[in-house]
Amino acid sequence: MQPYFMPYLGYFQAIAAVDKYILYDNLAYIVNGWVNKNRIRQRNNPPSWLIVPIKQKSSYTLIADTQIDNSKPWKKKMLASIQLAYAKADYREEIMPLMEEIFAEEYETISDLNCKSIIKICNFLDIQTEIVADRNPYLEIEKGLKLVEDGDYSAFPYMDLTHPIKKVARPIAICKIEGANHFVNAIGGTELYSKEEFAQYGIKLDFIQMHDITYSQKCSDGSFEPYLSIIDVLMHNGKEKTKQLLNEYTLV
Repeated sequence: MQPYFMPYLGYFQAIAAVDKYILYDNLAYIVNGWVNKNRIRQRNNPPSWLIVPIKQKSSYTLIADTQIDNSKPWKKKMLASIQLAYAKADYREEIMPLMEEIFAEEYETISDLNCKSIIKICNFLDIQTEIVADRNPYLEIEKGLKLVEDGDYSAFPYMDLTHPIKKVARPIAICKIEGANHFVNAIGGTELYSKEEFAQYGIKLDFIQMHDITYSQKCSDGSFEPYLSIIDVLMHNGKEKTKQLLNEYTLV
């Protein structure tokens, strides 16, 4: 999966659900996607954005090569926004040191920031999954996938079974190189990936469906905004309850 910025709870559920999770930055940067931004909520207000400034946004640049614009004081402003939004949150004192630790480091690329922050949060939540954030083992796969775009499967002769499109060929190839026989994907992948096709390559395919989770966001009207950044979940639930929420999913 692409390394997103402070992703939502379901992202961490997927990490916790598997033996090995690959933070894959060999993919194109998604302009207006979730790579450099996410949402938080200040009590009775609608969600607001946390945005990491990028030097040059381009879908022709890999996530791995996308540079952060550190000429702007974005880390200081972001911490201030988090402190303001969660000044009254039940677990502010427990979670703010983690946020301060994350934003104390220097980051040149958005991938570096996202990978390190995701790993820090996983460590905080005692997630035992092996997490890989090294692109080098998969560079040859990407070379072969460029041929797949033209219908050339010479780099993956076993894919003559179904001749999958590039986006489908990638996880199949990664599973093969990793010796994996079970691939767990985000629920959004149901439109792209076929259980039957993966089965032909000896790979069981499941999708992770997060349960309908709600919790108090300290709003006077009792309203709840789902799918916010993990920051919101942590601030209102703390470490131990968030660890329990990691199990609130079904594989479908």
